Amino acid sequence: MSVPVTTPTYCDRCGDELGTDPARTHEACRQQRELEPPRYCPQCKRRLVVQVVPNGWTAQCSAHGPVT
Repeated sequence: MSVPVTTPTYCDRCGDELGTDPARTHEACRQQRELEPPRYCPQCKRRLVVQVVPNGWTAQCSAHGPVT
């Protein structure tokens, strides 16, 4: 069972708070996320359990379930 993500509070790559303008402050993270899976839950900042497979990746938060 997955919980829908509302408004992200944390960057899913570096784990820092997004602030008021996430596109501007996390430009490097956004560019890297085009190539790699998320590492942190955007809701609670917990490290995700990530599995990379040949055709993509899966990520799961221990509190919020699967991250898509």
